[in-house]
Amino acid sequence: MYLGIDLGTSSVKSVLMDEAGVIVASASVSLEVSRPHEGWSEQEPASWTQAIEGTFAELARTSKQALAAVRGIGLSGHMHGATLVDSSDEILRPCMLWNDSRAHVEARALDTPATRDIAGSIIFPGFTAPKVDWLARHEPAVHKRIAKVLLPKDYVRLWLTGEHVGDMSDCSGTGWLDIAGRDWSDALLDVSELTREQMPRLVEGNAPSGVLRAEIAARYGFASGIVVAGGAGDNAASACGMGTVAPGTAFLSLGTSGVLFASNESYRPNAESAVHTFCHALPDTWHQMSVILAATDSLNWLASVTGKTPVELTAPLEGTRPTPTEVMFLPYLGGERTPINDPAARGVFTGLGHATDVTTLTQAVLQGVAFAFNDCRKALRTAGTELDRAAAVGGGSKSGYWLQMMADVLNLPLDVSTGGDVGASLGAARLGLMAAEGTAPAAVCTPPPVERTIEPSGDRAAYDDLHARYGETYRRLADKG
Repeated sequence: MYLGIDLGTSSVKSVLMDEAGVIVASASVSLEVSRPHEGWSEQEPASWTQAIEGTFAELARTSKQALAAVRGIGLSGHMHGATLVDSSDEILRPCMLWNDSRAHVEARALDTPATRDIAGSIIFPGFTAPKVDWLARHEPAVHKRIAKVLLPKDYVRLWLTGEHVGDMSDCSGTGWLDIAGRDWSDALLDVSELTREQMPRLVEGNAPSGVLRAEIAARYGFASGIVVAGGAGDNAASACGMGTVAPGTAFLSLGTSGVLFASNESYRPNAESAVHTFCHALPDTWHQMSVILAATDSLNWLASVTGKTPVELTAPLEGTRPTPTEVMFLPYLGGERTPINDPAARGVFTGLGHATDVTTLTQAVLQGVAFAFNDCRKALRTAGTELDRAAAVGGGSKSGYWLQMMADVLNLPLDVSTGGDVGASLGAARLGLMAAEGTAPAAVCTPPPVERTIEPSGDRAAYDDLHARYGETYRRLADKG
C-alpha cells in the first residue's frame, strides 16, 4: 500500500493506492487563501499540516488496515510558494503563494537573458526568487532570519521527516535552479544574495528523501520506517498520475490555474514564448508547460459574486452543444503568465446588453478560459511542441460542456480518464511506490484507462473570429493602461 499526499491551493487530498495502482481510499480537507492586499495571496503553513493530519485521521478511521500497510509516501504540492523557516525550523511569515503577484518589480529586475539561459523560463512574479527579493526590500528583518527557503510540499516533508529536501520538478519553479544541470545555480543564488546552505538538498522525485517520523507513525497507525519520496510539483505529479512521462504525451489541467503540459526527452527552453521549461519528476526527463493563473478560479469568482455554486452556474449548459457567445471575458483576475506575462492584467467583460443573464456570463467565462488555453497551445507550438491530443484533468474536467468547448476551440481531442480527479495525488502515490520499491518508472507511470474521448465538433471557425477579438481586447486595454 502507498500513500499520496497532494497539497493543493484549496484543499489537501490524501489517497491510498494498492500494489496494483488502484486508489482504495481517499480523504480531503479544505484550505483557505488570505488576500490581505491587492495582488497578495498567502496561506499559513500550519494550516497545511493540520489539514494533512485531518486526512490521516479520516483514513485511520475508515481504512485502518490499509494505512498500516503503507510502505511508501509521495508528495505533491502547489509550486513557487516561499515558505521560510529560521534556524529552529520555525515559520517566519505566511507563505506567499504561486498566484501572489506583489513581486513584479523584483521579477523584472531578475529576468535577464543570463537568468533565462540558466532557469529555462522567464522569471515570473509568481516564482519564489522574486518573492524573497521582495522580502529583502520590504521585510528585511524577516529576510535576515531565513535559514531555509522551502516550497510548500517541502515544508510538509520537513514536518513528516525532519529533513530539508526538495525535488527537481518543484524546485525548477524557484528561479534558482540550473534546469539543464538539475542542480542549484550559484550564479542565480548570488543574484538573490542567498547561498546553497539556505536551499534544501535536491533529489529526483522517485528517490527516497527521508523516513516518516516515529511520532507521526505511532499517532495514526503507520508502520515504522516508511520511505518518503522526493515527490513533485503538482503538475509533474499529475503527469506521473496520468502517464504523461513519455516524449510527446500531454495533458490539459482545468484546475484553479490552467496548464497545458507536454513531456520532453531533453531540455528544450524557449523563454520568449512565456512557456515554462522545467525538470520532470523522473530522472533525465524534462517538460514544457503553458500556464494561466485563473481557470476554474474564474468560475469560482463568478460563483462568489452571483451567490451560486460553480455547479449551479454550469447546470443550464450541461447537455447542450457549446456555441460561441459575443459576450467576451478576459480571465486575468490576478495577472497572467502565458503568453502575455502581465501581472497588471485584470479580468474584463465586454459586450454586455440588457439580455445578458447569469447563464450567458457563465458561458463567457468558460469561453474566455478556453481562449486563454488556445493562447497556451500556440505558445507551446512556438516553443517547438505540437500536440495531437491531451488528457483532461482537474475539477473543471467534470463539466462535459466545458470540455467540449475546450476541444472545439483548441481543435484538439481530449481524453477523459477514470480517476482523473486524483491525478496529482495518484502521481504522488506512484512516486512513493517507486521510492519504496525501486520500481522502474515505465512500469509504474502508465496511463489510466480512457473513459471517453471528447472530439472537436468542427465549429472552430466561429470561435477563431472571437478569439482574435479576445486578443485585440487585451492589447487595446494594455496600451491604454
